[in-house]
Amino acid sequence: MTPIGNPLEALSLDELRTRTSWKWTTYPNDVLPLWVAEMDVPLAPPIAESLYRAIANGDTGYVSGTELVEAFQGFASRRWGWDTVSADRTLVVVDVMNGFVQLLDAITEPGDPVIVNPPVYTPFYSYTEHHGRRIVEAPLGEDCRIDLEALDRAFAAARASSPRAVYLLANPHNPTGVVHTVAELTSVLELAATHGVTVVSNEIHAPIVYSDAQFTPLLSLPGAERAFSLTSASKAWNLAGAKAAVLVGGSDTADDLAAIPAWTSRIASHLGVIAQTAAYNEGDEWLDALLSGLERNRNLLGELLTEHLPEVGYLRPQGTYMAWLDCRNVITSDRDEGATAGSFGAMAGAAKLFYDDGKVAVTSGHVFGPGGTGRVRINFGTSSSILTTALRQMGDAARSAALS
Repeated sequence: MTPIGNPLEALSLDELRTRTSWKWTTYPNDVLPLWVAEMDVPLAPPIAESLYRAIANGDTGYVSGTELVEAFQGFASRRWGWDTVSADRTLVVVDVMNGFVQLLDAITEPGDPVIVNPPVYTPFYSYTEHHGRRIVEAPLGEDCRIDLEALDRAFAAARASSPRAVYLLANPHNPTGVVHTVAELTSVLELAATHGVTVVSNEIHAPIVYSDAQFTPLLSLPGAERAFSLTSASKAWNLAGAKAAVLVGGSDTADDLAAIPAWTSRIASHLGVIAQTAAYNEGDEWLDALLSGLERNRNLLGELLTEHLPEVGYLRPQGTYMAWLDCRNVITSDRDEGATAGSFGAMAGAAKLFYDDGKVAVTSGHVFGPGGTGRVRINFGTSSSILTTALRQMGDAARSAALS
């Protein structure tokens, strides 16, 4: 069998610019887009082949069957030793965040609290608030890890105001790239049991964890009987447009899952289910090659920051293909004036500098909530040449700003 090369080095910049996805059409062609969570890779061959077969057969109808759930069961067992994924407590949903909304409908009422750990993935805010629930914040600690004391206070405040409260956990965390330890997750479950809070773990980045960390599925731990997890192959195999995900419940969640309408599974993309089933069943070798390339890029990013932006703080991610950069020493606060949390496209501070003067689009930290101002999130799921060019241009922009 021919070894799989580094998927991140397979496509040129000219080839990538022919793409019509959100990442490649939001900004002008002279801007390098290192912002939203799309990687610059071709499809894994087993996924491409599964989609070619479906298109050739005109197999583009509604979702049916249990293939995706079974494929995920196999993947979870192989990769993480998680052997307790029950098909009876696993639902196919359209995607992770819409699955979360469906779950909110089943276990909460309008006005109920959802606890989050900012700075955190922006849709945690928007999906929750647009669905009529309210955010309670338990900010991360200075080390960007879960602050258990802050979480304890947030749980208590949430439950004091409502008989129902949900904690939406990012595991691994986005944007920081932190992978939570068994001890941290066990403490989370203990606090949740003490306060009567339901934990929902967004584990969409779980397959992308590096050699210095170990992903632990929340539901694999004692105390997770009333908890839920949501995940998808979309991040690890670059399938954001192939909509499908799975919602998994703990051993005591059957009644809650039964309250979610059966049509929820039917509105997932049939092609998405086909693609993700192939990813979980046949995509391990490609994923391993990707992880090797991403780990090299993670190291390269550190070297490039030392060379071009030595004043930037770099939290070396344990998971995801995002890096969280502290740019507060790069630019004065005047470009942050009026910045408020919002959509991915909103720019302030260093992100605006890097875009305006460096022609590189990264995600402005302020959109992730408290603790994000002065920081940026950069997507290093690209080729080494694009990453090198981007960091050089960002460094040039920072030096020009310092001299002006």
